[in-house]
Amino acid sequence: MGRMRRIWQPEIYYHVTMRGNNRQNIFLNEGDVSLFFRALQRTYKKSKFTIVAYCIMNNHYHLLIRSTETPLSDVMLSINKTYSEYFKRKYNYFGQLYETRFFSSMVSDPIGLLNVSSYIHQNPLTTSKAMASRMEYYPYSSFAFYFYDKKSDYPFVNTELLPSLIAKYPEIKEENYVAYCENFRTRQDLHFSYEMNFN
Repeated sequence: MGRMRRIWQPEIYYHVTMRGNNRQNIFLNEGDVSLFFRALQRTYKKSKFTIVAYCIMNNHYHLLIRSTETPLSDVMLSINKTYSEYFKRKYNYFGQLYETRFFSSMVSDPIGLLNVSSYIHQNPLTTSKAMASRMEYYPYSSFAFYFYDKKSDYPFVNTELLPSLIAKYPEIKEENYVAYCENFRTRQDLHFSYEMNFN
């Protein structure tokens, strides 16, 4: 019996995580990250999607992504298959690159988007051995675009939505999105939880 198709809601953002098989590294250097973005671009040409936060670590990656026209499963299949092909060709690698299918969780409200994106951007600082001393110093996440108020060259990266949410909620004390991310780990919001979708 085949696997059940994941639920896809076009208006909803999803926190997507993909990890290397046996937790092995799937990004060995800057060139591999460039290959991953080539895979994103190639998929985007066929199936439009929007990413508002991302972080690429050594053995996994995080995306906060929405696909309004194509089922997210199809988008992720294309991204992961394309990158796997690039990686195997580059390193003459045989075997399974990824641990399993991607994990995903729906993020259905604005505060959830702020919290999950903050969690994603904090990833390089919260590993057992920090990969950067500050979020904006880590080169493989979207946080620097927010910190330096710069637009990404990639059309699928949207850095306007998250900052726009801060002003809409008077209970949010931070003056801007960067401050929200920087304060996130000391806030009670740190304890938020969500269920990963393994289907």
